[in-house]
Amino acid sequence: AGCGGTPAISPSKWPRPAEEGGMQLCFARLSEHAMAPTRGSTRAAGYDLYSAYDYTPPPMEKALVKTDIQIALPSGCYGRVAPRSGLAAKHFIDVGAGVIDEDYRGNVGVVLFNFDKEKFEVKKGD
Repeated sequence: AGCGGTPAISPSKWPRPAEEGGMQLCFARLSEHAMAPTRGSTRAAGYDLYSAYDYTPPPMEKALVKTDIQIALPSGCYGRVAPRSGLAAKHFIDVGAGVIDEDYRGNVGVVLFNFDKEKFEVKKGD
């Protein structure tokens, strides 16, 4: 596999592979706040994404949490942002609008829905 053949996008250091367990995700940082995607284990279903900023979605509201990364997916594939079961069970947090098209080159964002009666704090790096 690898990142060869991926069209050049900003920043000029594209592509940058995150590789663990023989699988690669090509990504580019859009700011100094961006953190590289990681895998929790070699057999993890996907990559963990991290917030580039602090957010506090109020009760029964939503927030668009920006990662400040761009990704390049393999041809014929799409990305999916999925909720974490621990967040749902402990804090009533869910994720919406989770499909990332193969040709999307914008800032990857995560729509967080706060279904709790309390505000939920997302810190940079969460």
